[in-house]
Amino acid sequence: MTQQSITKVTVLGTGVLGAQIAFQTAFHGLDVTAYDISDEILEAAQERFRGLAGRYAQDLPGEGDADAALTRIATTSDLGAAVRDADLVIEAVPESLELKRDVYTRLGELAPERTIFATNSSTLLPSAIVAFTGRPDRFLALHYANEIWLHNTAEVMGTEQTDPAVYRAVVDFAARTGMEPIELHKEQPGYVLNSLLVPLLNAASQLYVDGVADVETIDKTWRIGTGAPAGPFQIFDVVGLTTAYNISAVSESPKQREFAALVKERFIDQGKLGVATGEGFYRYTAG
Repeated sequence: MTQQSITKVTVLGTGVLGAQIAFQTAFHGLDVTAYDISDEILEAAQERFRGLAGRYAQDLPGEGDADAALTRIATTSDLGAAVRDADLVIEAVPESLELKRDVYTRLGELAPERTIFATNSSTLLPSAIVAFTGRPDRFLALHYANEIWLHNTAEVMGTEQTDPAVYRAVVDFAARTGMEPIELHKEQPGYVLNSLLVPLLNAASQLYVDGVADVETIDKTWRIGTGAPAGPFQIFDVVGLTTAYNISAVSESPKQREFAALVKERFIDQGKLGVATGEGFYRYTAG
């Protein structure tokens, strides 16, 4: 096929990252439809969009009109209406394989034949979902990082069945919406970013568990030695300690399970979940 132009975008899911994907796309001039399963959830999404407008105006002064982006986002709880005219559907629903397979089965019946499907899944490979899309040549992964207006990587990962022209169209879309496309040539759990990040976090957590150095020293060493703006425990606080616990608790590594136990005892059980609650490995003040 020839490469198609993507102008009408639908985002499925208006959680933290789904809302960011929708707003980022609208901020760069495209019309976006944001779908979620109920009008009540969409009311909360509207508040989230307004909050993002404030963050964009604060963090990206002079780079665009954040208020105008709000006018380019339509919302609906009708899946058929959401995808009726979509060139690209970006799926950002919860990380449940059963849920995603159900969503794509319905999508395949409702969306036009031309529509490209992209999953933002962090933990599930597209090959685990592709058989349920009804269009294996027009399906791939498009993975964003949190706070995408600042950490603007868009990892593009297809399957062996993805049409190269579809892949190029999604790469082009990512670039046009202010992202830095990260092109993967084959499927990889964790993509590029998490394949690099997770070993760092695991090494830091082992140093902590073994009492080799304290949190501040480990982070300082990483920042000075690499020039990185944040150390691994600062990253844990941003990601959230509940997420860190959930991943480490099911690890095959005894050290990671020990780390999970320490995180639960010293932080989670004390209500210290990271930046979101104002305290994790570090304390945070408003603003």
